Amino acid sequence: MTGDAAAVMLVALALDAALGWPPALFAAIGHPVTWIGALIGRLDRWLNIDGADPTLTRLAGLVAALAVIGLAGGLAVLAMALLPGGWPGAVLAGILAWPFVAMRSLRSHVEAVAAPLAAGDLAGARAAVAMIVGRDPARLDRAGVARATLESLAENTSDGVVAPLFWGAIFGLPGIVAYKAVNTLDSMIGHHSARHRHFGWAAARIDDLANLLPARLTGLIFALLSARPRPALAVMWRDARRHRSPNAGWPEAALAGALGIRLSGPRVYADSVADEPWLNPGAPDPQPADIGRALGLYRMVMVALAVILATLGLV
Repeated sequence: MTGDAAAVMLVALALDAALGWPPALFAAIGHPVTWIGALIGRLDRWLNIDGADPTLTRLAGLVAALAVIGLAGGLAVLAMALLPGGWPGAVLAGILAWPFVAMRSLRSHVEAVAAPLAAGDLAGARAAVAMIVGRDPARLDRAGVARATLESLAENTSDGVVAPLFWGAIFGLPGIVAYKAVNTLDSMIGHHSARHRHFGWAAARIDDLANLLPARLTGLIFALLSARPRPALAVMWRDARRHRSPNAGWPEAALAGALGIRLSGPRVYADSVADEPWLNPGAPDPQPADIGRALGLYRMVMVALAVILATLGLV
């Protein structure tokens, strides 16, 4: 981890906090993550052949994953080689890293659920939560919407903010770009659908490894900055491993303990029911006000990340 890389990540975080990704900019050039997604989609169509041998399909998926990660990271290495040295280069690298931090968009998506849910508009809250979770929103009651929102906030704090900054602070612009390629691969092909069970196997395993440390770090920060650090740490240590994901359970369990509510549990998707264990069982279901409390904790986490990056940058 270098001070220069941390300074680059601080610039990216500050730009995202101030601007997000402006709609006008998206209309003009799109978004780098959508560019990565377009490449993944093409490779999926070209290399993921229906009816092919599962072993060959896994190998093809590994080749596709490495190609995407290598190309994205390689372009970032090339960009770094072309940038000037000193603080001008750090600022320019931070601008290039800016779209790979999702702090503001995550907050906005969660707030979009919180407002109608607090106003009693369950239909509006269901429509908003459908933008951030994969489960069937029509089957969610008020507690279910709040639970899905908090789980998304916890998991995406790790995947969308902490992990990109973590790898960026270690490897600079190539680190954050390569991580985002890994995460996009997992979101697009790293699931257990019939089409991607084998082709996305490598993408899912690489994503698990990339998030191993950031997920636990996110849970730790959630717990330590909360008003209930000891219960949050206890719930995280006890329940995180019960989650279906090797990583998502850590920030989710920490947030459940921090707020004194239960998360996870059975969930309904479009064509299936997942009978998941509870995180912090015995605690009450979350209420709309708990989303506001979680957002307050989220803001504290973002400030803490900025302080950490600034400190490393000065060192």
